Order: sequence, then structure tokens, then C-alpha cells
Amino acid sequence: MITAPVLRTLCSFPIVSVPMNDTHITSTITIDPVRIGADAQQRAIGALIGATVGDALGAPFEFGPAGAYSARFPTPLRGTSTEMVGGGAFDWAPGEFTDDSQMMLALAESLLARGGLDLDDLWARFRAWRSGATDCGTTTAGALAHEDRHGAAADVHRSWGRTASNGALMRTWAIALAFVGHDTAEVMKVARAQAELTHFDPLAGWSAAIGTELCRRAILGADPTTQIDDVLSFVDESYRAEFARLLSPRWEPNLDTDHSNGAATICLAQAVWALRGSRDFESAMRLVIDLGGDTDTVACVAGALAGAVYSVQGIPSRWLTVVHGSFSTPSGRVGYRYADLLDTARLLLGRDRAGRSRLEVPAPPQRVDEEVPVFASDLGGAIECDGDFATVSLCLIDGRLDHHTVRRELYMRDEEGHDENVNLLAAVEDAVSSIDALLADGHRVLVHCHGGRSRTGLVLKAWAMRRYSFTEAEAHAWLEARWHRYQPWNTTFTEFLRDTWEPAVRI
Repeated sequence: MITAPVLRTLCSFPIVSVPMNDTHITSTITIDPVRIGADAQQRAIGALIGATVGDALGAPFEFGPAGAYSARFPTPLRGTSTEMVGGGAFDWAPGEFTDDSQMMLALAESLLARGGLDLDDLWARFRAWRSGATDCGTTTAGALAHEDRHGAAADVHRSWGRTASNGALMRTWAIALAFVGHDTAEVMKVARAQAELTHFDPLAGWSAAIGTELCRRAILGADPTTQIDDVLSFVDESYRAEFARLLSPRWEPNLDTDHSNGAATICLAQAVWALRGSRDFESAMRLVIDLGGDTDTVACVAGALAGAVYSVQGIPSRWLTVVHGSFSTPSGRVGYRYADLLDTARLLLGRDRAGRSRLEVPAPPQRVDEEVPVFASDLGGAIECDGDFATVSLCLIDGRLDHHTVRRELYMRDEEGHDENVNLLAAVEDAVSSIDALLADGHRVLVHCHGGRSRTGLVLKAWAMRRYSFTEAEAHAWLEARWHRYQPWNTTFTEFLRDTWEPAVRI
């Protein structure tokens, strides 16, 4: 937790006069839902879940030195042990997200309950969250100690003089989803309004607004690093030049050593810097956590942006599977896991929760390879089988495989069309690499989807193609002879294996 004296060092931006903020808003800013395609939906889900994953991944290194992540994990850990180790100053469980994601989800629940931004409702939820929070930033805690939201942030600012910390930025991402169809000015207004409940300094509010709008544009398919100049045109001229400097491609983290990533502006700048230097979600996380400092928050911010760029399919399954957390609400304590986060993202987009099909007659695990213990089944078979199997799940499992202590969950849609799986290459590479890593650790590996047919076939064929240098046709014949549920009806999957995966594994 950041104490008040440290906060003044982290956020030491001089403010001569501070204009009135948006906490005077009394009516709900209503969400106008729009329909977006499956590709944008997956990027939106990636933004919400990416924030929680970055938060949980960075938590053990909070306020540690630069390079600590890579010192502990010089290479990726894809097997039984992963980088989700937990610990840190507050002894988080492996995969447990912190106050960053807790507040984001409290905001999400308010948006859903009220159909938009209702500051009175949000204030009540933030105060309920604070009542049971393990960790809370000093600025946020100071504001939420007030019963009445009106004047709370201003009172803290008058007492301390500086309130430009990153607590308002870290929690803003639900707005990018709920207001995805709104224009830039409206989105940034909403982001600033939620920020100013607790953070009076305009730099905190503008950081949240810029981050939210960059995330929204990434969800809609734009490269957020190319959108910065246009987004900054909506920022008050008094602050525009400073943000332009910090978000420039020429900026490096070591250029602002006077301010840490506990400051909202530096936190946002470091997240954008890591996104620019990344090739995938995983590399963005390594870059940003290795900066040290407030690692859970800066990784939360980078995770939201990278999740929107690389989609939920780009988030490594070894992290996505175990991310979880809970927090206090006005109605009691609530918990979230991967499936809950996915459903929340869909609801914020104006969609229903993800569909769950009824279980079929279980197809028990069937070994499909003579050399190594790789098995296939459907979901029912995975539920009923021995927990000693390490499972690779290609459908929603809703906690029904918790008896399998080693497992992976991946987001994959069994629909035709390239937009239905926006980052299919990353998902298949993840699944195949997970199989190999778990085999190397001595596990029997069980691959399944809901019915054990199309998605199971895709991944098992991809695995065989890489292991045995098969063509797609050879992999088809191999699996057809070994797994009775296999059905290659999805032509998009077949085309992917033939046109994308086959050339890649033959390099």
C-alpha cells in the first residue's frame, strides 16, 4: 500500500489551480448498446481478462526492483509450474487479482446494474469494496473514508496537495466495453467522471480517459499506438503536451526517473511503451513487469491494452485458467473466475452470458498416440475421468474439472469464418505447446471440447502435424483411425491447418 509521504513523491506534479471535476454529475450517463462482430467481442473479452491477468501476474513483484520477473522466470514456464506464483506484500494466492481488478469489476457491476454510469451507485459499491479490501491505495482510501462522494476527492487533494496516482486509471476498463459504441468525447467524459470520484488531480482523470479510449479503439480493431495523436486532441490543452511527450515513440521509461509508475501518467506511458515493444501478450507482460515498481497496476493497464490488441485467444492459457479473485459488494462478497469474467465482458457488450450446451453421453478418454500418453474425450468424459489427467479444455468448463489439479482452458469457437476466432494461430500454438510441456513433465494429457469433435480434432491434428511433420491430410487420417468422435466439419479449421499451420511447422 502506498503511504501518503511516498504518494507525494510518486505523484509530484505541481498543480497551481485545479478546475471543478465531474463528480457533480447527478444523472446516469446511459449506455447505448451496439452490436459488434465476433472479432471485436474477443478483443473486448481480452481487454477485461487481460487486465485481471496482468494484475495477478504482477502482484508478486509489487514495489520490487527492475528485472525481478525475468530474474525469476528467465524462460516461459508452460508445464506444471507457471509464472502465476502468488505471494507479494499481501500474500496473494497464485492467480489472484488485486484491488486493481476488484475495483474494475465493482465498476462493471455498477454499469450493468444501472445501465450506465451512476456515480451515487458507483460510490456505494466502491465503499462496500473498501470495507473488505486487503489492499487500497492511499488516495483512494482517503476519498472513500468520506460517506458522501461530493467533495471527497477535493478534500483529500487539499490535505495532500497531489492526487495524480494511478488508482483511477487501473479500474477504468469496463467503460471501454460498455461504451464501445459511443464517441470519443463521451467515453472520455465517463472515464474522467469515475476517476474523479477519488482522484481530484486532472492528470489522473485524463490518464484514465486516454487509456480507456485507446482500449476502446483497440477493441474495434485499430492499433492503439497509431491513435494517440487523435485521442490527445480531445485532451485539455493544459495537459496535452505532457501526454504527447510521455506517449511518444521516442519516450523510454528511464527518461522520467523522478516519477515512478505509481503516478497515473507514468503508469500509462510505461504500459504503452510495453505494448509498442511487444510481439504478443506474453512479451508485453514481461516488458512491463520487468520495469519494477507498482507492477500489479502497470501490468493491469498494459494487460487491458494488450488484451484488446491480441484478444482473449492471445492470453496464455496457463494464466487465464487460474486467474481469480473476490471482493465485497453491497450484497455480500462475490467471486470471479475465467468464465465469470468472460460472461461479464459479454454483458458489458450488451450480449447474453456465453451459452452452455447440455452434456452428451460421456465419451471416456481414448488414447490417440502410441508413443506418448495423449488422450481425447468430450467434456462429460473429462468430468468423469481420473483427476490425474492434465486437461486441455477447448470449451467452457465452469469449474467442473477442478479435480484435475493441472489443467488449461482456452477460448475457441467452433464456428466457420476467420473472424470467429480472431487469433486462432495463438490459441492453437498455446494448446499444442501446453500438450508438449505437460507431457515433458510426465503427465497424461487429455484434450477435449464439449462434444470431442471439431475443436478437439483441430488441436490434436495440429499437435500431430508438429510432432510428426504430417500434412493436414496425413493428420486427418491419423486421427480418424484413433478417435471415434472426430468430425472435421469446420472448413475454416481445415483451411487454417493446411494454409497457416502446415507451412509454419515445416520451417
